[in-house]
Amino acid sequence: MTALSVEELDEQLARTAGRLTRDLHHARPVLYWTDLLFSSTLGYAGLLLAMSARGGPWLRLGAGMLAAFALYRGVSFIHELTHLKASAVPGFWWGWNVLIGVPLLLPSFAYEGVHNLHHVPSRYGTARDPEYLPLAHMRPVSLVLFLVVSALVPVGLWSRFAVLGPLSWFWPRLRRLVVERASSLIIETGFRREPPVGRRKWEWWGLELACTLWAWTVLALVAMGVIAPRAFGVFLVVASAVAVLNQVRTLVAHLWENDGRPMSVTAQFLDSVNVPPPGVLAVLWAPVGLRYHALHHLLPGLPYHALGQAHRRLVEAMPPPALYPRASHPGLGTLLRRLFARSAVTAREAPRGTR
Repeated sequence: MTALSVEELDEQLARTAGRLTRDLHHARPVLYWTDLLFSSTLGYAGLLLAMSARGGPWLRLGAGMLAAFALYRGVSFIHELTHLKASAVPGFWWGWNVLIGVPLLLPSFAYEGVHNLHHVPSRYGTARDPEYLPLAHMRPVSLVLFLVVSALVPVGLWSRFAVLGPLSWFWPRLRRLVVERASSLIIETGFRREPPVGRRKWEWWGLELACTLWAWTVLALVAMGVIAPRAFGVFLVVASAVAVLNQVRTLVAHLWENDGRPMSVTAQFLDSVNVPPPGVLAVLWAPVGLRYHALHHLLPGLPYHALGQAHRRLVEAMPPPALYPRASHPGLGTLLRRLFARSAVTAREAPRGTR
């Protein structure tokens, strides 16, 4: 049998996946709204209990953990927003920003117009991909720092929307810096964002103003003693936990083994990660369909609630040794061990002074 070319492998994989999932692309608004409302309600209820002085320390700790996981699930819907057509789930963009985006200072514009670049085949895994770093080629200490620094994300967000953003409205040079380097959820620090245009521009300004007013209001209430400093500190800790959870997921969303050169669609798929059942913990650390990240890269327009069924169909149609099952991995621990093992090899082989 003649081996298939890279182009033929790409076409075969994409064509098969598209054919088997053609009926699954319809978003179900009831599921989106129910999931978001439940996650938000559970998250804020846990947060209020954790921030209060009622109950013992263990109850508040448990409430804080519940809040972190529930709000993390709510935050994860920002990923869906970047792929959803506005008409698919009416009002969801507004609802998500009101319930999650503005209160947590994570407006949707920080991801919209940026995440889609990660899905451009010619950009993926290269220096032009804002969501890719060759983590497997970095030293273990760099991976640890990559995780630790995420705990400071809430401080950065409050500084951005309470201080830098408002100042930049009156200082054009600072505004350019804020737009280019402090308005995107990315991991490639060399990425420079273009200013928004058209409808996006007005959405951006509206959300930025809302975030700034919210940040000023909360800080004023803390200064006046209406919100206890301890309670605000708990809020920041929970927000940090959400950021760390997301960074842990990011560490294993891909294998991060590319060296910066363009990759074929098949190579991009295999560099991405599925963590399907029977593992159950992925529901917590990779919610809203993120456990099927490789499948998402293959079919980015598929709604999160359809990914499980799509995965089962593809596994049944393409069992081992076909390409599709090779993107599936057992769980978080296995992926972390693989990443740090590759990183350790890099540390041993790299010349002193390199990353």
